[in-house]
Amino acid sequence: MKSDLFASENLAQSAAAPGMTLQNAKSVKYTVNGEMLARQGSMVAFRGNLQFERKGQGIGGMLKRAVTGEGLALMSVRGQGEAWFAHQAGNCFIVDFEPGDSLTVNGRNVLCFDPTLSYEIKMLKGAGMTGGGLFNSLFTGTGKLALVCDGHPIIIPVTAQNPVYVDTDAVVGWSARLETGLHRSQSVGSMIRGGSGEAVQLMLRGEGFVIVRPSEVTETAAAH
Repeated sequence: MKSDLFASENLAQSAAAPGMTLQNAKSVKYTVNGEMLARQGSMVAFRGNLQFERKGQGIGGMLKRAVTGEGLALMSVRGQGEAWFAHQAGNCFIVDFEPGDSLTVNGRNVLCFDPTLSYEIKMLKGAGMTGGGLFNSLFTGTGKLALVCDGHPIIIPVTAQNPVYVDTDAVVGWSARLETGLHRSQSVGSMIRGGSGEAVQLMLRGEGFVIVRPSEVTETAAAH
C-alpha cells in the first residue's frame, strides 16, 4: 500500500532512550521505564506493559478543583512501554528544567511530565475578584514538562520597568519569580454600560517572561 500517509515523519520509531520526545508538532511520545505523569484523558495510544491510574490531588487540591473547575487532573503511567499523548490537536512543546528552574503553568496547558518534577497548585493573590479565582500549577525540580497550546504561543519578555498585562483566559504560564496581580482596565461606569469585554487582566512584573496563547476560548465554552 502506497500513500504519503506513510511518510517517514509520520511513522512511530523505536525509542533510543527512556523519557519524552516530540512525535510531531501535535503529540508527545513517552518511553516509560518505571513511572511518569500525564493529564487525565490525554493518552491516544500505547504499546507495551503499561498501567494507567487516576492520581488524586489530595484534599486541598480536590477542593480547589471543585471550587474553580480548574486544577490539574492527573494520571500515573507505570510499567515498561511507549505511550503517545495529545490534546485536541494542540501544539506541543517540551520544557527541560535544570536545577533552580521554576515555571507557573495553567493546568489546562499541562500534557505530561517526568516524575522528578514537583508541582503544587497555587492560587493567585487577589484572584477571588475574578469570580472563580485563578489557580495554576508551580513546577520545580529537574526533568521535562510537555505543554500543549492552542495555536502558536507568544513569548513576551517582562521587565521591572515594563509590566505585562494578559487576558486570564489566554495565559499559558510565566516565570515563577515574577510578581503577579490583577489589573482592572475598565471603570465601573464602563462595565455597567457594557464595556469592552476586557475588564480584568493578569499583571506580571519583574524580570522574566510570560507565555500567551492566541486564543481566549476556554474548553468549557468550546464544548458548547
